[in-house]
Amino acid sequence: MAATPAETRSARGGDLVNERQPVVVGVHATEQALSLPHRDAMGLALEAVRGAIEDAGLTPADVDGAQVDWPGPGGVPGEGSSWARMLGRDLRWTSDSMLDNAGSRGLLKAASAVRAGFADTVVVGGCKLVSRGAGPVGAGVPLEFADVWGSYVVAQFALVAARHMHQYGTTSRQLAEVAATIRNNGTTNPEAMMYGRGPYTADDVLGSRMVAAPFHLLDCCIVGEGGAALVVTTAERARDLPHPPVAVLGGGMEYHQAAYANPALYREVGQLGRDAAGRAYAMAGVGPHDVDVFSLYDPNSFEIIRQLEALGLCGEGEGGPLAASGAIAVGGKHPVNPDGGCLAYAWNGTQQMTLKVVEAVRQLRGTAVHQVEGAELAVVGNAGSGAQHYEMSVLGRRR
Repeated sequence: MAATPAETRSARGGDLVNERQPVVVGVHATEQALSLPHRDAMGLALEAVRGAIEDAGLTPADVDGAQVDWPGPGGVPGEGSSWARMLGRDLRWTSDSMLDNAGSRGLLKAASAVRAGFADTVVVGGCKLVSRGAGPVGAGVPLEFADVWGSYVVAQFALVAARHMHQYGTTSRQLAEVAATIRNNGTTNPEAMMYGRGPYTADDVLGSRMVAAPFHLLDCCIVGEGGAALVVTTAERARDLPHPPVAVLGGGMEYHQAAYANPALYREVGQLGRDAAGRAYAMAGVGPHDVDVFSLYDPNSFEIIRQLEALGLCGEGEGGPLAASGAIAVGGKHPVNPDGGCLAYAWNGTQQMTLKVVEAVRQLRGTAVHQVEGAELAVVGNAGSGAQHYEMSVLGRRR
């Protein structure tokens, strides 16, 4: 994603002049709900894909790359090339990996393909619909090596949070302030699963039952079903399309080990994402304090605090006080998850990662439900300490 010397940019990172500069031109989020008994997996995935293509002002025939979950039937399970028939044309680029079809990882790989010329227009996305046994399971999958000992996803993240609290004095109330802030964003977002359920206070969070110390129920994200997709193409192609293109300015990935294979230890993953962030900022020619809005993975309240530190917004151990100060509110210094995030908008398997991109793009277009005034630069962060991998992208409004 790095710019070549022949490219130029403004201090905000939004003036790249390269015809194959990858840009996001279309996004779509389907209905999100605890359960969607009236939907089937193929129909939901098709809505996500077609919705993003239509939002881009394109047709399926314009798409020559597909990084999209394949829910079946037909073909090898998960085989991305099955989308060629659904799109009605041969494809030049595809992916069979569930994680490569979502969020920043999917976006960066699609953007790399577009920049390199392997494809010109790539759709990324899919759906989760497991109530009838179809679609990817995502983070709900059993922890094969840890499950036998009674571990599970929430407990993996709790290990990291508990150590941070012991080492730096981070408090349960600081976690609760994070949860209340982001949940209240969802409470007033008509698209969110938790719409109308609040408002929430920190005391409400602290008063909910304990799930895995230090996490109370309201510290933890919701679980549901739904889909999402995005379309990446070249800056040259975007000139003829209806929406202002959102440039992929930089990105980075970081992997400690296989997700949930072993317990997450703070000394190993407490700063996971710092290297990825450094690379992403350098590619974009910006720093963390230049970013106007953050769309970050929030499986729990603490993971936001950890990311504030790892992404360079404060020092290690300073994330709790920063988050509790109001900095992450929509009107704060570092707005985080204005749509309500996984805590209140939606968690739908791996495609919750794509929803983070959708929100960032809407913010940079100026069409978000809870719009951050003047947003020109956004960061999307996926996965985190418990999952032991991290992907990040920097997006900018292209003038």
